[in-house]
Amino acid sequence: MSTVLAEIGRDELRDLIERGDLVLVDALGPISYGAAHLPGAINITPDRVDALAARRIPNHDTLVVVYCAGDDCNSSVDVGRRLLELGYRNVSHYAGGKRDWTDAGLALERAEPVGR
Repeated sequence: MSTVLAEIGRDELRDLIERGDLVLVDALGPISYGAAHLPGAINITPDRVDALAARRIPNHDTLVVVYCAGDDCNSSVDVGRRLLELGYRNVSHYAGGKRDWTDAGLALERAEPVGR
């Protein structure tokens, strides 16, 4: 089984988000995720993949794209590789992450505080 992540670019990712054809995973910590994340992303950190993957991504054939802050962030690589090890067959990595997304002038979402 390969643990090499396929790369995906910003334009392709934007198209997939618009069509809703993926599960987008923000691999940063909950505070960073809550402050701002790519549209429709869920939050799974490297230390929580085993606990959350089956519940948050039940279909192992689903296209999953992982990302984090940018090229110098490894959390998304860790999450993506672990998903592959768990049997997910269609995992890609958006290496540019939030930095590339916002540098292109694209909008981020913010999580609603719990209890509101």
